[in-house]
Amino acid sequence: MEVNTLKNNRGRLIAGTNSGFNHLIRPILYGSYHPIENISNPHGEPGIYDICGNICETGDCFAEQRELPEIREGDKLIIKNAGAYCFSMGSIYNLRSMPSELLIAGGKEYLVTQKSSNEILAESIIASSSTAEIM
Repeated sequence: MEVNTLKNNRGRLIAGTNSGFNHLIRPILYGSYHPIENISNPHGEPGIYDICGNICETGDCFAEQRELPEIREGDKLIIKNAGAYCFSMGSIYNLRSMPSELLIAGGKEYLVTQKSSNEILAESIIASSSTAEIM
C-alpha cells in the first residue's frame, strides 16, 4: 500500500494509506497483529506511527504506535502474513475496489490477483442488483 498522507496529531504520527479495513479487516475486527515494513525507506530513522486506512471510519487502522523506519508520503508499505485473509475477508465496502495481491517466495514476486477496476466493480454491483430482483 502507498502512504498518501502524513500528519502529526499532538505528537502522534499518523500515516494515511490508499488502503483500508475493507482489504484487511482482522486488525480492527479482533486485534490481530501483522508485521508492517517500509520497503521505500527500510533504513530510515525509527519513529512511532499509527498506520491508518482511507475508509474514514473509527478504527480504520492497521497498526497503532508501531515502530517503523521514517515514513514519507509516497512510501510503499507491506503488510505481512495476510495470506488468504485479505481476499477471503475483503469487501468492496464504500465502493473501494480490491487491490492486487502478491506472493513473495524465494525472493521472487508472483501476481496472485489483479487489482479490480472500476468497470469490474460496476459490473459486480449491477449483477448483484439483478440477482436481488430475482429473489
